Amino acid sequence: MILTLLISFLMTTVTPDPDEVAEKATLSEKADLAGNDTGVDVPSIIFGHIGDEYEWHITDWKGKAIAVPLPCIVIENGVHVFTMHRAEESGYTLNEDGKLVNAVTGKRPLDLSITKNVLAILFSSLLLLVVILLTARWYKTHDSLEEAPTGLAAAVEPLLMIPYNMARENIGQDYKRYAPYLCMAFLWILLNNFLGIIPFFPCGANLTGNIAITLFLALCTFFTVNLTGTRHYYKEIFAPEVPGFLKPIMPVIEVFSALMKPVSLTIRLFANMLAGHIMILSMVCIIFIVAKYGPLLSGGMTVVSVLFGVFLDALECLVAFIQAYVFTMLSSIYIGLARARED
Repeated sequence: MILTLLISFLMTTVTPDPDEVAEKATLSEKADLAGNDTGVDVPSIIFGHIGDEYEWHITDWKGKAIAVPLPCIVIENGVHVFTMHRAEESGYTLNEDGKLVNAVTGKRPLDLSITKNVLAILFSSLLLLVVILLTARWYKTHDSLEEAPTGLAAAVEPLLMIPYNMARENIGQDYKRYAPYLCMAFLWILLNNFLGIIPFFPCGANLTGNIAITLFLALCTFFTVNLTGTRHYYKEIFAPEVPGFLKPIMPVIEVFSALMKPVSLTIRLFANMLAGHIMILSMVCIIFIVAKYGPLLSGGMTVVSVLFGVFLDALECLVAFIQAYVFTMLSSIYIGLARARED
């Protein structure tokens, strides 16, 4: 790998023939004048994948985009339903942030559209529901004390035991009250992490790399912690047993700490999953960026990009599990601290 990169560096630093440079410059100018930019727009590819859209782009075929149209639903002087192909006919357009706005006033209406991320949430939630129901069906028709689970139940049971054991160890005697939430959070995050790695419709959406979704998950933990906290938990926040000169300071620190817990949950999951998607897409884009520099450089960098891409995919699978595990573990610890009782 190092040898390939060194050769590539040397090739790019060799002084080219002046006549060849002039010829390429002329061709480049002609291409620019004709509007034929053969370069790869890496930012558009990356941000187009990690962002949300009003249609699900699948691929391009003969210069035309193949995409699944999604219903745009806006409420402004009534309910308007249309697709992006008919947005202008309905009086709406996209602003610089890619959001629907009124074409005349430029104001954003109440947007209830089924976007790419919304459709991905519906698909993954339905898939998780089917998996859980099929697993529960096996346990209803079999005696788990007499025979080991088979099929889907054999795959789901070890995954369910991970958050269940977390709840039992970190929360305490009333852990069964919170085990369903922790199991749901773990399986949903894990499923969407893996679905985001699969680059085929209806997979490939960047759900757990979307800060709005990770913030919602973190807020679920935040409200679970603070709405079910014991008297001892709030006493430790607002009236801790500390020396007198610390009493005015400690409540401020404790409240700030409580508010930072959902922030840390949000950023940790969002940043790790987003970074994984960006790195994989960047490695793929390198193949097309160097394609115009000749077969030797293109072939060498293609091999490097493919090897790194496979490595990053494997690493992303590991990160997908670790992030689901860490989010659930921290949530169980926060809940356990809130359920603590005085000795």
